[in-house]
Amino acid sequence: MGCVHGSCCKQYEPSSQGKEPRDSSVSEANARNHHGGDSLHMLTGSSVELAHVPSHNYTLRYSFSAQRGYYPDAPDKENQDSFIIETQIKGNSNLHFFGVFDGHGHFGTECSNFVKRRLFDLLINDPNFSDEPDEALTSAFLAANSELHSFTDIDDSMSGTTAITVLVHGNTLFVANVGDSRAVIALKGGNSILAEDLSKDQTPYRKDECERVKSCGARVLSVDQLEGLKDPKIQDWGNEENGDGDPPRLWMPNVMYPGTAFTRSVGDSVAEKIGVIAEPEILKVQLTPNHLFFVIASDGVFEFLSSQAVIDMVAKYKDPRDACSAIVAESYKLWLEHENRTDDITVIIVHVDGLCSV
Repeated sequence: MGCVHGSCCKQYEPSSQGKEPRDSSVSEANARNHHGGDSLHMLTGSSVELAHVPSHNYTLRYSFSAQRGYYPDAPDKENQDSFIIETQIKGNSNLHFFGVFDGHGHFGTECSNFVKRRLFDLLINDPNFSDEPDEALTSAFLAANSELHSFTDIDDSMSGTTAITVLVHGNTLFVANVGDSRAVIALKGGNSILAEDLSKDQTPYRKDECERVKSCGARVLSVDQLEGLKDPKIQDWGNEENGDGDPPRLWMPNVMYPGTAFTRSVGDSVAEKIGVIAEPEILKVQLTPNHLFFVIASDGVFEFLSSQAVIDMVAKYKDPRDACSAIVAESYKLWLEHENRTDDITVIIVHVDGLCSV
């Protein structure tokens, strides 16, 4: 979830000097370096790809799907999500990278596509990449943010992108998150398959994030509170799961922008003045034979589906393309049940096949 009703940048944004968004195909493939794929799936338009990890003798089996949102007031609006899949990084079969980037604002497409490409290049060329991947990830996020501000012609004053990435480094996952997209892994426990979040949404619902941005001068209010329909002194909005559809957002003092529903992003230079940062939260996870697969998706999926619901859906299908299709379809349906539009929806599913105990 980005700006207010998806339109705050148009309503409140200062005059923009950036270029107009270019047209792009909804089914444009952003993944590169695929190996071992089979025929394309009828619904997702993708294949099942394989990436072997020889250091621990297991295989990543993955696929993806992306669906442009439905916006009745802007039927030609392009998909602002993008994603990246890079296998065998620099010829190393033990290094693989997956990421989803959810752009927002008038120039969100440009932001997500720039960050997707530049973040990866910065990461793999960092001198700490091999030995300290977590440090390299942090540096890459911050550098990509700085470059987006200063070295592109993209107006990111009220536009930007969230990002969720997973670096597979042998049998270890390094998960880096900025914003409210999400990664979740399936853990087999007895006869059950449980969802374990690999990231934690960075929104004002989180007390720690809420207090952090307030200390930077942000007003945290829902739209109803901002418009005087609810008491602004009440600073308890429940959580994402039981909210009323009017989430807490960040506002500059005495003005009605930017209205972001997240507390971290890449870009959003105006929101940076009130505490929105590009520094990722990083989680390191060692894979075990009980880890079955992981899912990386934009908040177009997780707005109305819980992490456990997504894991349960994937577990029903042997083919990750079928699971991708089911998740996209269910997410789309739930959006239309709750709203008169849908968000862009992007999902990557990665199975962990054949990992044994060492």
